[in-house]
Amino acid sequence: MLDYLRTDIKSVFERDPAARNLIEVFVCYPGLHALIIHRFSHKLYRAKIPFIPRLISHMSRYITGVEIHPGARIGKRFFIDHGMGIVIGETTEIGENVTIYQGVTLGGTGKHVGKRHPTIGNNVVVGANSTVLGPILVGNDSRIGANSVIVRDVPHDSTVVGVPGRVVRHKGEKTYDVTLEHGQLFDPVEAVKRHADERIFSLEKRITELEKKG
Repeated sequence: MLDYLRTDIKSVFERDPAARNLIEVFVCYPGLHALIIHRFSHKLYRAKIPFIPRLISHMSRYITGVEIHPGARIGKRFFIDHGMGIVIGETTEIGENVTIYQGVTLGGTGKHVGKRHPTIGNNVVVGANSTVLGPILVGNDSRIGANSVIVRDVPHDSTVVGVPGRVVRHKGEKTYDVTLEHGQLFDPVEAVKRHADERIFSLEKRITELEKKG
């Protein structure tokens, strides 16, 4: 437990430039609080102690705004940035050096039994308000863009954005022509509207030509 605590605190300093000192991090970071409580409740869960682990998890959710089922397996150097609204399901497995932001859901689809939740590899970043559903694998060194919905496996070393999630970069190479600049993200609604406008213009032009011939 102490080893995990040391590495978890170290990860806060490594990944949050706002972290100034140990006291501030230990007292003012609800993501760290949720993780410390989870590591304790997880030990009780693994020891097959009934009820108590879930009660501790529920109390942690009330205090921190982060809901982690005591059955979830979480590796070292896990960093929760801000944290409010995060949900991590019972059979979720998270590797080492993973970062997730507020509003993330690592959940199930309701259609599976046994392994129902995602497996997140090492060195993964999951953007704010993203949803990863089902017993899928997010490969090592991958990044999931904010507000994405992931329902299929993500290859190693990939960047995924959109609803549903689309791999736009794999091993440093673009696989889909879309910018990752936040102010210039691909807008599917705008693309459909543009296509409709072009089609309407084409039809109006054709009607005008037919009227002249008539």
